Amino acid sequence: MPTTREVPTARHAPEGAAPGRVRAWLRHEGRPLLLMLVLLTLARTSFANHYTVPSGSMEPTLVPGDHVVVDMSAYGVRVPFTDTVLLPRDAPARGDVVVFKSPADGERLIKRVVAVGGDTVSVLDGHVTINGQPLSTAQAPDLERFGARSAQLNLDAGGGPDVLALTLPPGQVLVMGDHRGRSLDGRFFGLVPARSLYARAVGVYWRSGEGPVWKKL
Repeated sequence: MPTTREVPTARHAPEGAAPGRVRAWLRHEGRPLLLMLVLLTLARTSFANHYTVPSGSMEPTLVPGDHVVVDMSAYGVRVPFTDTVLLPRDAPARGDVVVFKSPADGERLIKRVVAVGGDTVSVLDGHVTINGQPLSTAQAPDLERFGARSAQLNLDAGGGPDVLALTLPPGQVLVMGDHRGRSLDGRFFGLVPARSLYARAVGVYWRSGEGPVWKKL
């Protein structure tokens, strides 16, 4: 007598099995991965990041295409994506190269702090005087000294707009480019609140045409 062969029927996964596997993956493997991604994001927004120089307004210190390491916590550890400071650190100082958003249009800029709150600053033909003291000398007129820091100026396009005996209110800074005649800076858009400076440039680590370099700022 011929026997019949059973044909296996297709078995469907119980409803909810796939979501269950996703939950299991998140619990055992995905959660640490997600946590790591969150921590990396917080680190980039609160501690260290990099910036690519878009223009020649800071020449010769920075040239277009330079890749710059920036310290996001230099002026305080902040709540990510806000100006709220959780842990204060240094105050902006004259000579710092800083990253901030332009008060005019919100574009991200990199400039040099040339004066801070309480300073009386004048700028004549691109040369800065703070509290009556010129930052350059007759022997080196294109080199400005900010304490231990110095800035080599580019005046091939002139000095740009002058500033006459402006006293900065507390909590404000004046930022300018080292390429004084080709920099859209604080002489155009005004003073910048110190709290809005969200990074200090540390050094150049890559320069177009040269490759890896290290130039401390």
